[in-house]
Amino acid sequence: MLNIKLLSVLMLMVVFSPLAIDIFLPALPIMAEQLDTSLTTMQSSVTIFLLAMGFGQFFSGPLADKFGRKPVALVGICIYLLSSLLCAYANSVELHLFSRLLTGLGTCGIVVAAFAVVRDHCNAVQSGMMYSYLNGVICCIPALAPILGGWLTTNYGWQSNFLFMSLFSLFAGVIIFVFLKESNPHSSDEEIKLVSLSRYKSIITNRVFLFHGILVMLSMAVIIAYVSSSPAWLMVALSLNQDEFIFWFSINAVVNIFACLSAPKILQKNGAFKTINIGMTILVAGGLLMFVSQDVATASAFMLPIMLSSIGFSLIMGTSAGQALAPFANKAGTASALLGVMQMSGSAIVVLIIQSLNITIIQQISLLMLSIFPLYLIWNLKRFNSKLVIDN
Repeated sequence: MLNIKLLSVLMLMVVFSPLAIDIFLPALPIMAEQLDTSLTTMQSSVTIFLLAMGFGQFFSGPLADKFGRKPVALVGICIYLLSSLLCAYANSVELHLFSRLLTGLGTCGIVVAAFAVVRDHCNAVQSGMMYSYLNGVICCIPALAPILGGWLTTNYGWQSNFLFMSLFSLFAGVIIFVFLKESNPHSSDEEIKLVSLSRYKSIITNRVFLFHGILVMLSMAVIIAYVSSSPAWLMVALSLNQDEFIFWFSINAVVNIFACLSAPKILQKNGAFKTINIGMTILVAGGLLMFVSQDVATASAFMLPIMLSSIGFSLIMGTSAGQALAPFANKAGTASALLGVMQMSGSAIVVLIIQSLNITIIQQISLLMLSIFPLYLIWNLKRFNSKLVIDN
């Protein structure tokens, strides 16, 4: 039975990350012009945020295990608020990127706390359902945030996007302070180092965690590549205006929302193995479709494979996250942090490597989707898959 009150608070917590990524996307060309830099440099605002958010979890995870989920989340919200204000008043691209790095560090504490709270309360299957519902909320933001960001930019300038982020963090912080109950069941007197290789070693060497962590990382890389490259491809290469860009971005987000909200029911009905298998199949199919249609320079030819990948992503992410964290009841914060590092920083590094290749944006995203195929083969080998699924 899902705890609706807890789920509502966690929904607020997971909004911080996608809001920081999506709200200012329509303003990127204007920001590049006003900060006197290239659009490519402005796109790194997303990557730097994700890198900081990921690597910061090396510290926030153990802190959440030692001091509790709630204090770490609240400190993260304070950093998020102040760095968003700094972004709003940044007058150079260097200051903007530094501010985004701070925003990523603040966000990581909030996200680690949210994931750890789920693991504190739920078993593997229940966690997968909770994460799927949370992903549904996360996927609402790409549908709504660019619309809001476009309106704010048009009427109040690009700075207003970051002012909105600071106001949201203030509002959400008050709600979380009042209603989030501490869920860390273990003694805070335990000696926990900020970075303990031995503490992480037992997690990263666990085959269930490693497989699902890599699957989450590669799936997330597809989404990051799409989010960071879509303004350049749709608005520059294909000459779509801001409203057209928001339209296609929102259509994909609606597909993603539907898939995320359907994922818990699919998981409950079919189990983790079938749900993840379906997700990988759809994601690989999207990669094949994008590869064969790469010479068709239209928005629909680009977005249809993206929509397929969004469905596959939705089925994989929540279920695999629940599977990855299931073996670590007494290290939920640290395991959540390591998964976050792989999901955010790991995927961002994968995207940076792919984007450094001398291939088109279409080929980059297609290659990332098809990178799931080796995992798909492993998943369907009977001598492996029975050791990679936890049913409760």
